[in-house]
Amino acid sequence: YWDDVEVLCTLSAIPNPAQAPKLRWVQLHSAGVDHVMDTPLWGSEVAITTASGIHPPNMVEYVYMVVLAFAHHLPRMLFYQARAEWPSQRWAKFVPEELRAATMGVIGYGSVGQEVGRLAHAFGMRVLGMRRGVAGYELPDLAGGHQPDQSYASDQLIEMLPECDYVVLAVPFTSATYHLIDRAALRAMKPTALLINVARGPVVDEAALVDALRAGWIAGAALDVFEQEPLPADSPLWTLENVILSPHVAGFTPHYDDRGTALFAENLRRYLAAEPLLNLVDRAREY
Repeated sequence: YWDDVEVLCTLSAIPNPAQAPKLRWVQLHSAGVDHVMDTPLWGSEVAITTASGIHPPNMVEYVYMVVLAFAHHLPRMLFYQARAEWPSQRWAKFVPEELRAATMGVIGYGSVGQEVGRLAHAFGMRVLGMRRGVAGYELPDLAGGHQPDQSYASDQLIEMLPECDYVVLAVPFTSATYHLIDRAALRAMKPTALLINVARGPVVDEAALVDALRAGWIAGAALDVFEQEPLPADSPLWTLENVILSPHVAGFTPHYDDRGTALFAENLRRYLAAEPLLNLVDRAREY
């Protein structure tokens, strides 16, 4: 099956280059490469490109869905609705946190992070951004190139976090970002802050996060990804009232395949023309 394959576009079928002697390039149908790093493909000279850049519309809508849900107490509203109960002291229970003048911190200011920042500015928010990588593929109908009000280097996390009312994680999962949000980072956040993870589960020390949520180090978390997936039924995260959970769906959209195909088609044109490929993985950086 693999003998004559030179170019492969794939989500999960990762061949061993020893069984695919003509393989020269693999286009992944995902932004992350963590599922490839422990395979023989990673140690080969085969070019790997990702689907990074096709996700901003749906992922950023997810981010603001949970931001607004927390800011306007949607979980509490649904709690009372399920009980057909008109709550007493409703003004105190439902006073919102306005987004205007709040500070949005984005860790990973790539294609998703930039769109988070652009819409944060539309809400009247202040935007802080942390970015390590270089620009990649951008959807044609997105503005791109958005700049935060203040930028931070990757070694300035503890300096950035105390400034943020909302912290969005949009970084690649690498050895450098494993447990990036640890106990020290959670302790540095405001007790009123919300953490949103649309990156990968291991970017957050989940045990430390549970402690932080229980002890009130932070106000809440919205998590689409987890250290173990599916999230085990005995995870404390299921029962915490200050958490919104979703089953790793923030990156999905009915338009995913169309956008991924358009990126692959452009990269295929570049490959045939011997031009630089978009989203070429730097194995040293692990993304």
